[in-house]
Amino acid sequence: MPLISIIIPTYNSEKTIKYTIESVLEQTLTDYELIVINDGSSDSTLDIVSQFHDLRIKVFSYPHQGANVSRNLGLAHATGEFISFLDADDLWTSDKLASQMKALQENPQTSVAYSWTDYIDEKGEFLLAGTHINANGDVYEQLLVNNFLENGSNPLIRKEALIKLGGFDENLSAGQDWDMWLRLAREFSFVAVPKVQILYRKSSNSLSSNLARQEKACLKVLDKAYNGSSKDLQHLRKQSLTNLYKYLTCKAMDKPFNRRKGLAAARFLWKYVINNSSRIYSTKLTLKLLFKIVFIMILPSNLSTALLTGIKTKTKKLNKS
Repeated sequence: MPLISIIIPTYNSEKTIKYTIESVLEQTLTDYELIVINDGSSDSTLDIVSQFHDLRIKVFSYPHQGANVSRNLGLAHATGEFISFLDADDLWTSDKLASQMKALQENPQTSVAYSWTDYIDEKGEFLLAGTHINANGDVYEQLLVNNFLENGSNPLIRKEALIKLGGFDENLSAGQDWDMWLRLAREFSFVAVPKVQILYRKSSNSLSSNLARQEKACLKVLDKAYNGSSKDLQHLRKQSLTNLYKYLTCKAMDKPFNRRKGLAAARFLWKYVINNSSRIYSTKLTLKLLFKIVFIMILPSNLSTALLTGIKTKTKKLNKS
């Protein structure tokens, strides 16, 4: 029986699945099984996975049902004592599993170990750093305000904790990882591995790029969490909404730029402003975001992309000099 079960839900991931699996096979901790749940892929994903000849890799195919269902199907197949999920376009550093396992073994009262995330582009090049928060023990309040685990490819979790909670909520169209981390944090202790070990790939074609669906699902996650929380935490709701709409505003301004995304960013920015009780401290950020939105709205897509990319590149060079 393997120590860890790694679950990769994959749907039409022919461009990235090879690199994702390679990042697993390069792990310094080798006592694991790799469960690939093929979620009805119609491209060459299965052909690429079949090129790996490693007895630890197990592939199961099902009709397309979505990532949350695929994660639960993988959990049903898992035989390891610990579980880690990995999206089919993300990467791990080679010491990810070893570091998180060591953290759990040194802190037997904890059930979830998590690391830090940085963001890469479709070519695997560095884009920006994640939040890099170091929170331990009871992290529920912090996680309610801000999903500092940031993605579904992050934590290593004791399987018994996931089984107790019944797996992922299959009624959520997005945000199911944040919902799961919140439910885990309500009942179990977390431990941080303060190192960048998850490389999250930002892609214009990713599930998270559907902003309207993401907004609706995240609001549902927050409603579900606050309805199940004590009255002492209700004052944090606006702070949760502020951080959510800040994230959605920035997400709407990911390249490629266009007027439709500019309109979405303007709507999210307005909701960020009206929920933000610390407006005096966020004026600079608000004006910066508003400036970018105006450029995206009034200029052709190719011109706004070139102009804003040029400004960002110039700013980076000035900061380095």
